[in-house]
Amino acid sequence: MKKRIVCFGDSNTWGYDAATQERFSEDIRWPCLLQQRLGNDYQVVEEGLSGRTSVCDDPLIEGLNGLAYIQPCLMSHAPLELVIIMLGTNDTKERFGLTAYNIAQGITRLAHKAKSTNAGRQGGAPNVLVVAPPPIGAAYATTDIKHPMGKDCDVKSSAFPRHLQTLLKGTGIHFLDAGSTVSMNNIDYMHLNQEGHQHMAEQVFAWCQAL
Repeated sequence: MKKRIVCFGDSNTWGYDAATQERFSEDIRWPCLLQQRLGNDYQVVEEGLSGRTSVCDDPLIEGLNGLAYIQPCLMSHAPLELVIIMLGTNDTKERFGLTAYNIAQGITRLAHKAKSTNAGRQGGAPNVLVVAPPPIGAAYATTDIKHPMGKDCDVKSSAFPRHLQTLLKGTGIHFLDAGSTVSMNNIDYMHLNQEGHQHMAEQVFAWCQAL
């Protein structure tokens, strides 16, 4: 049986292309590139949803709360070798009223729920890797995306990864800060471009090899 990895995220896992407002192809999206690097012994499952949050119900669009969906999602793909969670960008939206620390708390709560699903091998707990996404660029406020996002999203997205790392320490849940080597595009400043997807796949692949 192949070792199965679920990539649970938002539009940056789904593969949103800000230049075309469509979806990147399979030869660009980072989960697909991760699959290529890992080879035939693995099956990488893409579970990206544009607008997904860690724990918030969006008053404008239903079905985006990751906490409500992650358990059935993981159980449907069991048994799992690894769950990769990359969320937080949408949690910065002004309408949710969360601080950077609150965002980290929500992602931590979601990660603990993933760890407790018994979706791993022989009904055990799967490995869980939380990836802090690259921060939103301050210039997002000069684009049309500022209107649905609101103010200070860049500030919160830059601050929550350090809180997240602290909250996850000693939990057995792994952490990777992608912002150290991966950056957002220069169109809306909150989505990965083709180069960003390549760098993301490289980072996650290197982590998987170490595991």
